[in-house]
Amino acid sequence: MHRLQIRRENKMSFEKKLEELEKIVTALESGKIPLDKAVELYGEGMKLSLACRKEIDEAKMKITVAGEKDGTEI
Repeated sequence: MHRLQIRRENKMSFEKKLEELEKIVTALESGKIPLDKAVELYGEGMKLSLACRKEIDEAKMKITVAGEKDGTEI
């Protein structure tokens, strides 16, 4: 992945990343794309998936910390 593409991915909102991931899944499931493009899309999808997972984990941590600060359990 090129640096420009990585920077663009980092600036994408969670929702935009998820939307792009859904487009990739749809394209891969269609079975209508050449193998080399499918492999490329798979790699992009994995990176987006990991980025989304990281954001979810960070959000969970913030919620847990906030709950601990005010004495509530989540």
